[in-house]
Amino acid sequence: MAQSEHLPIYKAAFDLLLNIEKIAAKFSRSNKFIYGTDLRNKAKDVIMLIVRANNVLNKCPILEEMRIQLEELKVIVRICMEIKAFPNFNSFEILINQIVEIAKQNEGWIRSLSKRSGQNYQPMHPKG
Repeated sequence: MAQSEHLPIYKAAFDLLLNIEKIAAKFSRSNKFIYGTDLRNKAKDVIMLIVRANNVLNKCPILEEMRIQLEELKVIVRICMEIKAFPNFNSFEILINQIVEIAKQNEGWIRSLSKRSGQNYQPMHPKG
């Protein structure tokens, strides 16, 4: 079983989860339980997908699922911004930037696997 803790994407996802914990703790009671829980769960899902991808040979389907989870996480963060759940704009900006950085690392991982295998990897769900 491969260790995931050394991966930059794992470290970035773990930092994201820690920031979500800190920021969601400042949400109002109703937002804390609804959106705070959603943010925590999605961030944990991303970490678990990183661990899973690092431990299997066919990583691309898992990395594609991570792409979707990250997009869903962005939507939840945007909702939180729109309903003013964040204590300030800086909290929104920090989380969105972290999610974008993790998404870039995920895309790089996918491209790296495509080059190694000599295949042109096509995502299951193209962006659009």
